Amino acid sequence: MVDLQEGVLAIEWINGKSVRFLLGGGAEGEEEVDEVHGDVVESEETDEAEEDPLKGYNITQDDIMQLIGTEIAKMHEADIIHGDLTTSNMMLRPPSAPDKSSELVLIDFGLAYTSTLVEDKAVDLYVLERAFASTHPASEPLFASVLKAYERQAGKDWKAISRRLDDVRLRGRKRSMVG
Repeated sequence: MVDLQEGVLAIEWINGKSVRFLLGGGAEGEEEVDEVHGDVVESEETDEAEEDPLKGYNITQDDIMQLIGTEIAKMHEADIIHGDLTTSNMMLRPPSAPDKSSELVLIDFGLAYTSTLVEDKAVDLYVLERAFASTHPASEPLFASVLKAYERQAGKDWKAISRRLDDVRLRGRKRSMVG
């Protein structure tokens, strides 16, 4: 929320961890924090969390991929282009109760803009695909799940976006070969 006349910017604290951390990509400078007390947790206390970072989220990696694809498709349906889709710019909020689900929150809209262009939506997805490849080894199946969920949410719009994503990938490969 922004109130320009009063000079107020309201932001929300997202309790949770970045998807990058939860998928094992880690995050530069990210520390384990006790979510109740806000204290940095000593390394001995994080051994269990390091073994299964998803513990306490009641979610699988594939469920996270489904959330990512669905939320990005919803954003694109509203003609919002993120501009910097990475797993560091996605937070997973743990369930508020045992019968609730974890919630994916997209953050850092500093490069975002609005656009109806299929090209811009495809480039947004390509940026995320490259981020997955560079941050999460052997992530092709993970990203394929993201695209399947995106396709389900996007419906009839998916065909054009998918074709354009293939074109963007080809341009990206040519650029990396040429330098």
